[in-house]
Amino acid sequence: MIRVAAVGDIHMGPDSQGVLRPAFETLRDCADVLLLAGDLTRHGTPEEAGVVAREIKDLGVPVVAVLGNHDHHDERPEEVTAILRDGGARVLEGQETVVDSAHGRIGVAGTKGFGGGFAGRSAGEFGEPLMKEFVRCTRRSADSLGAALDRLGGQDCAVRIALTHFSPVPDTLVGEPPEIYPFLGSYLLAEAIDTAGADLAVHGHAHIGTEHGMTSGGVRVRNVAQPVIGRAFHVYHLHPAAQDPGGGVAAGEPGGVRVPAPGDAG
Repeated sequence: MIRVAAVGDIHMGPDSQGVLRPAFETLRDCADVLLLAGDLTRHGTPEEAGVVAREIKDLGVPVVAVLGNHDHHDERPEEVTAILRDGGARVLEGQETVVDSAHGRIGVAGTKGFGGGFAGRSAGEFGEPLMKEFVRCTRRSADSLGAALDRLGGQDCAVRIALTHFSPVPDTLVGEPPEIYPFLGSYLLAEAIDTAGADLAVHGHAHIGTEHGMTSGGVRVRNVAQPVIGRAFHVYHLHPAAQDPGGGVAAGEPGGVRVPAPGDAG
């Protein structure tokens, strides 16, 4: 059984140093990896990234992250990424990484993702150049996610996980105003996940969404935005096919302590 801890939308700033650290220090006892699903900072400043880096440094478990829209706000995502990597995180954007654990190799493919909406109510590559670029941005992100998952398929992973900030399905957005669904995710991410294959998809971004969802291809999706899960992280138990012919992922188990979710919504 592989234990995956995950949280997104922690929105840390200078006044939140140390808020999550006590809970994170329990990870070595309950998880094989920590996934951070974007919006780790409030405004994407290097100072805020430094707070996150200190929060996750030397936890005793590997940390894999993607950035979110808040982490891009100050238009210095490369600096934010470098600071998080200095803190020990593997920050992915159209890339993959493999975590070795006592329970099997964990493959994680990650990208921020972008918006555009879902089947029957989505934007298309038509009209003004800005609209075309909006959709193409999402398509490039989805294509890179699919390619990363494909590459993991040849690396003897017990499980493969898709890590994004934006949602691949509308299921986990339930609770948010339907009018903003196109700005919360895209069906193109789900298409990439279903085509390449994954055992679990994890995202954030939708603060008043729903935790559980599924792609049309049957991949389980979890919205781990901290305001949704209501605590420092959730742990999901994945049963590789070699251990359990049924495969799948168990329901989330509460992890750490309840903490407030600072920062803006979205």
